[in-house]
Amino acid sequence: MTSTGKKTDFIRQGDHRLLRELEHDPYHSKTKLKEPTVCPVCSAVYHKGHWQWGTIPADAHETMCPACHRIHDKVPAGFLTISGDFYVQHKDEIQALILKVEKREKSEHPLKRIMGTETEDGEMIYSFTDAHLARGAGEALHHAYKGKLDYQYTEGDIMLRVSWKR
Repeated sequence: MTSTGKKTDFIRQGDHRLLRELEHDPYHSKTKLKEPTVCPVCSAVYHKGHWQWGTIPADAHETMCPACHRIHDKVPAGFLTISGDFYVQHKDEIQALILKVEKREKSEHPLKRIMGTETEDGEMIYSFTDAHLARGAGEALHHAYKGKLDYQYTEGDIMLRVSWKR
């Protein structure tokens, strides 16, 4: 695995590696939202300072969560590009693995979602609402199938591009 970013791209928290938030994400509020707040699109609830799945309180305010906002604006936080002969031969297995990673993460973190997929020049490109999820999906591929995994941040470190090839 390699990182081509200018700065260190992760920090350690126990046994977990987390992306370092180098620049403020423009899709996350700079101020705390009134609690409780519910997203009218996905029904995630903002409670105790973060978005979570739960019962929607009757007195909840409404505002679109950052993930739904990104999906609406078509502005991903991360991409995963998959290529190589191995991908062509194991496409269904690879897609199932990525969906499993998303399902696990999304069940606890409503802002971590796959936005979409597209095929371009024989490569599969996934777009994500969260850079951590793009990285996690790439790391899951690398762990399961080895291959070459690379990370690259865009200017300003706001978006992450992950590529995996085998």
